[in-house]
Amino acid sequence: MPAWNQVIALCKEELPEVEVSTSYGTPALKVNGKLFCRLKEDSERIVVFCDFLEREALIQANPEAFRVTPHYQEWPMVLIDLEAVDPEELFELLIESWRRRAPKRLLAAYDEATEPPISKSR
Repeated sequence: MPAWNQVIALCKEELPEVEVSTSYGTPALKVNGKLFCRLKEDSERIVVFCDFLEREALIQANPEAFRVTPHYQEWPMVLIDLEAVDPEELFELLIESWRRRAPKRLLAAYDEATEPPISKSR
């Protein structure tokens, strides 16, 4: 069960230019001044960006971990219960949310740094 402080540490360690900030009076993570993750008021859930089809698939696959409230219905975002989500899946969703909000120059640098080496088999 990841906690908010673990989400912060993971993002700051693995993703470039992550800023700890606030959004609507709650703790948030931003890249280039743009929100990509926000802690909800209950301190048990976060909100990240994802496309609508992925959101529906996540909710259908694990409704205990993922949901959408009427407030977020029209936004490409999903609520994640930190107690119910698999940590690896959480990290993948955080990366994807960060990618949606990061500037192109930062995405290019990140992709170059994290691209696996090309196998040179003969």
